[in-house]
Amino acid sequence: MRPEGRTVRSTRAEASPEELIGPLTEVERKFAPKHIYMEGTAKLPLVHPRVSIVGTRTPSSAGRQLAGEIASGLAQRGVIVVSGLARGVDTAVHSAVIASGGFTIAVLGTPLSRVYPAENKALQEEISRDHLVVSQFQEGASVQPSNFVIRNRTMALISDASVIVESGETGGSLSQGWETLRLGHPLFIHDREFSKALRWPSKMAEYGAIRFRDADDILDFLPTDSPRPDLAILALEST
Repeated sequence: MRPEGRTVRSTRAEASPEELIGPLTEVERKFAPKHIYMEGTAKLPLVHPRVSIVGTRTPSSAGRQLAGEIASGLAQRGVIVVSGLARGVDTAVHSAVIASGGFTIAVLGTPLSRVYPAENKALQEEISRDHLVVSQFQEGASVQPSNFVIRNRTMALISDASVIVESGETGGSLSQGWETLRLGHPLFIHDREFSKALRWPSKMAEYGAIRFRDADDILDFLPTDSPRPDLAILALEST
């Protein structure tokens, strides 16, 4: 369900992490970026709950479908859904939230003016117009492979919880999973991943990751002490 209220035309703005998501704990502050650059519409600080859904850039058809179902299920229950605008699972997540009438945040590994991957240009433009795109990389910054791991760290910070739908033994999804656990935020790993010949699901479960099957399994772990997203008034003012 989309937040109700007036929508202000997209504009770019800069904020601190605290202005974006509210007060940080000492652990959260350790690796938090100094500045966040934003384009889109949102009430700051962002309301709860916010859930990041990530996964492989080359998902199976079942994994892609599952990512979309979880994303739309959470969005329809008023959850702001965060992902990284990458190929594969991320694209399925953003697309499903938009199709379900929810609100999504894309966290980039590039400056706001850059698009990666190129085929997501239209999707990024739609999110920056009607939802919210954020980056910690200022205009003119070079794009390095390490940016995307840093991006995943910021996604874990922004989100109240993170979800891994499908992943191999390496990749940004796992970096985000470990960062989520380090921050003390709930980490959810889909049940299907435990049935594969993978080491990381059981290892993360040893450190507190939660095995789940559908969106309903996640809701009880999310904060409820903030205004509902469907009642938020959206307004990102230029600085």
